Amino acid sequence: MNTKILFSFLIVSSLLISCDDDILDLPPEDQLVADQFFNTAKDLEVATNDFYTMFPTTGTYTDDSSSDNIMSLTPAARIRGGRIVPTKRGSGGWNWSRLRDINFFLEHYKQVDNPDAQKHYGGIARFFRAYFYFDKVAQFGDVPWYGEVLEAGDERLYKARDPRQLVMDSIMADIDYAIANIPAEVELNRVTKYTALLLKARIALFEGTFRKYHGISGGEEFLTKAANTAEDLMSSGAYTLYTAGGPQEAYRGLFSRNSQDAVETILARDFDQELETHNLGYLMTAPTMGGWGMMKDAVNSYLMADGTRFTEIPGYHTMGFYDEMQNRDPRLTQTTAGPEFTVLGESEQEPVSLESSTTGYRIIKALPDKSQWSSSYFDVIIFRYAEALLIYAEAKAELGTLTQSDLDISINLLRDRVGMPHLDMAQANANPDPYQASFYQSVEQGANKGVVLEIRRERRIELFNEGLRWQDLMRWKEGKKLEQPMLGIYFPSLGAHDFNNDGKADVYLHQGDPSGAPQSITTFINVLQRPLTEGTSGYMNSFSEGGVFDEQRDYYYPIPIEDLQLNENLVQNPKWEH
Repeated sequence: MNTKILFSFLIVSSLLISCDDDILDLPPEDQLVADQFFNTAKDLEVATNDFYTMFPTTGTYTDDSSSDNIMSLTPAARIRGGRIVPTKRGSGGWNWSRLRDINFFLEHYKQVDNPDAQKHYGGIARFFRAYFYFDKVAQFGDVPWYGEVLEAGDERLYKARDPRQLVMDSIMADIDYAIANIPAEVELNRVTKYTALLLKARIALFEGTFRKYHGISGGEEFLTKAANTAEDLMSSGAYTLYTAGGPQEAYRGLFSRNSQDAVETILARDFDQELETHNLGYLMTAPTMGGWGMMKDAVNSYLMADGTRFTEIPGYHTMGFYDEMQNRDPRLTQTTAGPEFTVLGESEQEPVSLESSTTGYRIIKALPDKSQWSSSYFDVIIFRYAEALLIYAEAKAELGTLTQSDLDISINLLRDRVGMPHLDMAQANANPDPYQASFYQSVEQGANKGVVLEIRRERRIELFNEGLRWQDLMRWKEGKKLEQPMLGIYFPSLGAHDFNNDGKADVYLHQGDPSGAPQSITTFINVLQRPLTEGTSGYMNSFSEGGVFDEQRDYYYPIPIEDLQLNENLVQNPKWEH
């Protein structure tokens, strides 16, 4: 189903939503609407179509710019330590209007005398309720669980938060119902049983690792569910990895093509040049917009093509751009522009350009052809099969049950796609990577430390710029990673630099006077405006003030002041109190 249809219910839904978009009650006249509307299976389909608007549009490919993966022109509040307690009721993520829509549907959908349609669309609604509540728990921790529509004045509207266990058990019950009742179909733009399996695995991995690393009991139960659910999806045979173009093209091609297919992509947001476009191409290329730049420590994390560690090469930390890009995991130069970068659809090599990147490492993952750099219409992936492979390996490693055979049906399939050597569990555990360990102070310290670190490396690389990095740091209790330097390309000096080793300088660094630059220069950098760490040498340093993360506060978001005032049973999250 084309997702343009998903917006067809917006007009109808306006009849179902009361004027105050943050109260869970519905006016009495909505019963009349329900009696008139919920009559056929088609009515149920149209009603649930509106829930798809809960999915991100372009947010999947922009959220990492608020993490340690990508630096944007304006560093995000959550990495600056600059989040504040919102004032307005229902702001800052503490909004319940979509839950009311879902609960209203679940109270009335059985009016349709069609058992198959009831199961299917009831499953869709409960999928979205699980999706809704997972987001709330990830942001706020304990939240009130509302499983029904409440009338105005009902005292339960003003109850305290429910225990995390109750909410998570309810989420799991919803997603299990969805898995059992939504058809096992391969549908690119619809939620299916397979979408529900991946969502359950994602939720269970988050909760299992969050509990493990934050000292909350019950983590093993969720990690077991994560591994088992990911395995169910893997053994279904419904999806595989996208390999068109081979190791040097497949990974980049998966994201940059205009139209997704259902080889690896489980669910995508569909866009169309005539009907609906987005601005991702513009954000990725306009110097005054996103300015996205890949972080130096992410670049350093990509292995050499032979599987050895880049960070074990003597002098790696001051290696020039051309040299550091040689003989690396092919995903590196399919994620950031390398020395021989060519724009999709072009035959000639693109001139070296650092203007649109804060760190100098320009993001090209999901970069479309030039015709879409002002207005884009390529599809955006929301769920893909590779995530299931990563979840499976991580959950089993955290449980202590991982085997080499498990790696061979998960992580090593991802490496096969790009022609990388396999991850060897025994070698990883015998020699944990100290560079990766420096990122993760809370990591598992047992026999599986080495392989856990390697799985985290693989997850960061494979899922780079897919909107999952912030949640990863939060669930691993690694917020302090955000306080480590967020740097860019290294320059040994001012003057001219050859980025593609063709004998002609491409980049010229100066202190306000570029008059001595060779004619071949395509990028000028004034270090007085775009500083280096050592003044006239060092790493590009667009975020010199550095990240700030309060371990006692910042794993959760604050509840708005007006919500606390209206509901005296709500208690603010720790250290967000005034």
